[in-house]
Amino acid sequence: MSDILIKEIETLLVDLPTIRPHKLSMTTMACQTLVIIRLRLSDGTEGLGEATTIGGLAYGPESPEGIKQTIDTYLAPLLIGQPAHNLNALRARMARHARGNSFAKSGLETALLDAEGKRRGLSVAALLGGARCDHLPVLWTLASGDTQKDIDEAFQRLEERRHCDFKLKIGANPVDQDVRHVGAIKAALGDRASVRVDVNQAWDEATAARGIDALEAAGIDLIEQPIPAREFAGLTRLAQRFVVPMLADEAVHDARDGFTLAAGGFGDAFALKIAKAGGPRSVLELAHVAQAAGVSLYGGTMLEGTIGTAASLHAWATLGELTWGTEMFGPLLLKDDIVARPLHYHEFGVDLPTGPGLGITLDEDKLNHYRRRD
Repeated sequence: MSDILIKEIETLLVDLPTIRPHKLSMTTMACQTLVIIRLRLSDGTEGLGEATTIGGLAYGPESPEGIKQTIDTYLAPLLIGQPAHNLNALRARMARHARGNSFAKSGLETALLDAEGKRRGLSVAALLGGARCDHLPVLWTLASGDTQKDIDEAFQRLEERRHCDFKLKIGANPVDQDVRHVGAIKAALGDRASVRVDVNQAWDEATAARGIDALEAAGIDLIEQPIPAREFAGLTRLAQRFVVPMLADEAVHDARDGFTLAAGGFGDAFALKIAKAGGPRSVLELAHVAQAAGVSLYGGTMLEGTIGTAASLHAWATLGELTWGTEMFGPLLLKDDIVARPLHYHEFGVDLPTGPGLGITLDEDKLNHYRRRD
């Protein structure tokens, strides 16, 4: 039988409004732009992928527009005409000819896995070694910036049995103001919920030490990326200084970053994100380094839509229990969706999609409505 070849790769920018402004230390989002990838094979199979970042260039060096341009101009020509079944060879081909651009590569790897799963009648999780669970815990980010609104939102999610773990985005305000905000929310929720914070690199080490001391006293369970990403030694010092664990996010992209941090004495927790690592296969390489080093895991998000979220869930499901759960709530932050059947969120988590590939089908009318016109 002749090889099934990659025939065509199409990228679309899709703009979806959020249910409320989502405030981070570096930007406030009212809309999320998804880069949707449609990869078609010579036998007619279509694979879906997604590459999504936060706030244009506010978060990192890849923007939605840049991701689309990178795929259309550089990465798609590397893949078109190549046999579709050998993902390792295709990953190596992209790595050899294009440096960095992990978000773009992640979207393409996802589309290749989705297509291969559909061709073979297997889920992406099965292609990655097999799912060890079919329901994953999901936290909710409280990011309105208003203390009472955040408290009300948290209680609503608890009553709905939608979420029982919460993360607060801080760092845009003075430390004392942020600590008061977080402390009031934790006091209101008490033992009913776990409360964590994400500083998104906003503090220097001295400020972080002062802030973390107060947050630890307030009962906060986890501190995410308090200082700039490349300050590995500082993050390690903070992890060793405090009882409350530090979560490395922007500091740890791939397996090499994970090894460097662990070898330097960091032992708390890593945030896994398929986009940072370059795809589902790549992020599992990081997870295995963490597991070997005794570092806890957390399934992170770039606030992807349903396609990107499903890809992450298939990867996380192969790892079994993640100590800090996941934050795969991206689709819930959006007012609408572009898929025929949304993910099923219930009982403080989300079900792993079933069916071949990602288990996701596009709603063509919704996609056409929200896609950006040239």
